[in-house]
Amino acid sequence: MPFIPTTAEEMRQRGWSELDIIFVSGDAYIDHPAFGVPLLARWLENHGFRVGIIAQPDWRSKEPFMALGRPRLFFAVSAGAMDSMVAHYTPARKLRHDDAYTPGNRHGARPNRATVVYTSRLKEAFKDVPVVIGGIEASLRRFAHYDFWENKVRRSILFDAKADLLIYGMAERAVLEIAERMRAGEGLKEIRDVRGTAYGCGVVDINNHAIIPSYEEIAASKEKFAEAFRLAYQQQNPWSALVVVQQHGSRTLVCNPPSLPLTEVEMDAVYALPFEKGPHPSYTETIPAWDQIKSSVTSHRGCFGGCAFCAITMHQGKTIQSRSKSSILAEISAMTRKPWFRGTVSDVGGPTANMYGLGCNSPDAMKKCQRESCIFPNICRNLRTDDKPAVSLLQAVRSLDGVKHTAVSSGVRYDLLERQPAYFSELIAHHVSGLLKIAPEHLIDHVTEIMRKPGKKTFETFLARFREESLRFDKRQYIVPYLISGHPGCTLADMLELALLLKNIGIKVEQVQDFTPTPGTIATCMFYSGLDPMTGKRVYTATSDREKGLQKSLLLWHLPAERPKVMEALRELGRESDSGMLWGSEAGNVQRTIRPRGKVFTKKAR
Repeated sequence: MPFIPTTAEEMRQRGWSELDIIFVSGDAYIDHPAFGVPLLARWLENHGFRVGIIAQPDWRSKEPFMALGRPRLFFAVSAGAMDSMVAHYTPARKLRHDDAYTPGNRHGARPNRATVVYTSRLKEAFKDVPVVIGGIEASLRRFAHYDFWENKVRRSILFDAKADLLIYGMAERAVLEIAERMRAGEGLKEIRDVRGTAYGCGVVDINNHAIIPSYEEIAASKEKFAEAFRLAYQQQNPWSALVVVQQHGSRTLVCNPPSLPLTEVEMDAVYALPFEKGPHPSYTETIPAWDQIKSSVTSHRGCFGGCAFCAITMHQGKTIQSRSKSSILAEISAMTRKPWFRGTVSDVGGPTANMYGLGCNSPDAMKKCQRESCIFPNICRNLRTDDKPAVSLLQAVRSLDGVKHTAVSSGVRYDLLERQPAYFSELIAHHVSGLLKIAPEHLIDHVTEIMRKPGKKTFETFLARFREESLRFDKRQYIVPYLISGHPGCTLADMLELALLLKNIGIKVEQVQDFTPTPGTIATCMFYSGLDPMTGKRVYTATSDREKGLQKSLLLWHLPAERPKVMEALRELGRESDSGMLWGSEAGNVQRTIRPRGKVFTKKAR
């Protein structure tokens, strides 16, 4: 199937003089289901719509936005796979110099606040054509929200962008319903009842809705900010959610309940679309994001982990939407025939690989559930944790002709593995490419409790079993532990205790994620308000760049460049004597050091 048209010439090659819908994206056009805009474009194309894509237009004038002419129905705008501010700036608000979603890995192919800028240019070029905004940037900024880069509360992005409609979450159902209703003659301003959408109006006349504190209230009061977040977060169950209403001056934001999750049949249909699985042929330079995912396969969506720092609940939802085994095998079989495939499937997974095929055993309970997480602080009695579907899938994938090796690299939830012994064994024996990604994020219990993550004991139990299983299968394998510094609830003393703990169990890390407060997460609400929105408890937060930097340096104590900052942190804590515990002899504790993917990990002596 040809690529979606990106130029007038490509439209003519299809015999089209006009398009129904034109997508504008902050990412390069890679025709692969891992990228939202191409997926939705193929989805609409499959339902009979003429679709085009304008990828990474020069926003300095309106002309690039006119390249495909005037669409018959609407423009659909997305900043891309990442929030444009996250893509442009580090957690220390320093400008990045690369962009994995751009040819040549070059920075600067999209503007700050791309959704707002793109919409403005479209309105300048085609004043009367409706603009629908979506993607991760619009989705997580749909309510009034805290913006870390300006350090203030901003209005809903719908109002800042002056768009006509906002689609949040995974948009297949919503965008198709809107397109079909407009094709049938409805105007976009008449379409006000589609799940997974938000719109602005003057007067609200809606029954059975939830009112959250206004933009003006939350901008003036951090307590109101936390209250608004909690009330909106509680309306994420698609079966029981109410319409959420938030006042912005004389205008009202109306957010409809989330879209219902896709069924297995619908998921299979989405991923069976005729993707080319590569970048548009006009690109002559490598696109790092494609190199990273081109041989990976999405097995499911959603995550019921409910981590405080994660926005999946507010975007994909916590319901696991799994594809059938036959659908996944068909995609991999087709991938083995691609000229770039070298025999390795780099990943079979989703947000959390070992949640494939899992879900709630009680439909009635699921439709009323208000739990933030199905596994924290304990595993819900209604959660189905059977690992047979995932084991069967992995065994089938590694048996396919043309597949030499299959990795699980999207990360696993190790507290679930306690109930998935067969999956654990299958994983360790066949699907770890030397390194297994896990995300403890922290190991000091009162911090992991705030994070909604398992604590030290669960990690140590997992680590011991990982080492035992690796020995049993005669595998020299290591873990890649993702850790966060500066997370709400974590003090400088907590970070020192974590550094000492990691030293004791023989793990070093060369990279640490400094907490970035992005819209739509519980942790960002804590960072700004100083409150846990779900409990109302006060939460300590490191807000200064200095303290955040010292926390990060403590986890990187073994790097010579970090030593001065580590000593500064120890002096501030009055614990200079602990320097001996960090830099003392490591003989007998660390047997071997390797450098995978820019990180350092050590293997504890057996």
